[in-house]
Amino acid sequence: MSYLIDTISYLLSGISVSLRIFFVTLIFAFPLGLLLSIIYRTNLMLKRIIRLYTWVFRGTPLMLQLFFFMYGLPAMGIPVDRMMVAYIAFIINYAAYFTEVIRAGIESLPKDQYESGAIMGASNMSIYRHIIMPQAIRYQSPVLTNEIITLIKDTALVTVIAISDVMRNVKEIVSRDFTISPFIVAGIFYLMMSYLIIKVARKFEQKYDFIDNPAK
Repeated sequence: MSYLIDTISYLLSGISVSLRIFFVTLIFAFPLGLLLSIIYRTNLMLKRIIRLYTWVFRGTPLMLQLFFFMYGLPAMGIPVDRMMVAYIAFIINYAAYFTEVIRAGIESLPKDQYESGAIMGASNMSIYRHIIMPQAIRYQSPVLTNEIITLIKDTALVTVIAISDVMRNVKEIVSRDFTISPFIVAGIFYLMMSYLIIKVARKFEQKYDFIDNPAK
């Protein structure tokens, strides 16, 4: 009985690490993606910088970025903490993806959406906040949902920099005790998180369904 309790406790400690990385990334990366997608359309020089940024971080593996921040920064004399490395790498990487997804949503909207707001005297910030962004996010919600599901699964990559997330703890228990039950626990965790993400996304889509069905 004590073995079972210890095993569950150990797995839960790994799950808590995975969830921390997931929520911290989402809390910082999504707003950053929103901001960069707006800046992308308002300044030519910054547009080129943002395009380079998204190209680099979407075009290279997240694992490589984790290695770079973990071992490259100390080589340049910058001390790092493993969890901070995970936060930085995940936030920068996923902000690049969110930027491109939201930018595509903005560019898919008719130009008269912005022009109508401008004619009525609304500021750029008000136009983006109340007209452009709600529609862009609604149209891109399936893509954003997929990215968020990928995020919870990608948290397993932090094992490469020796962070004790759920998958690292699972591997240790399996190697030590020659049992496959931890794999089942990890699978249930990822499936439940994916299920919750999908449910929240569907609630959001239903709430803003008036965008596709104005009659509502």
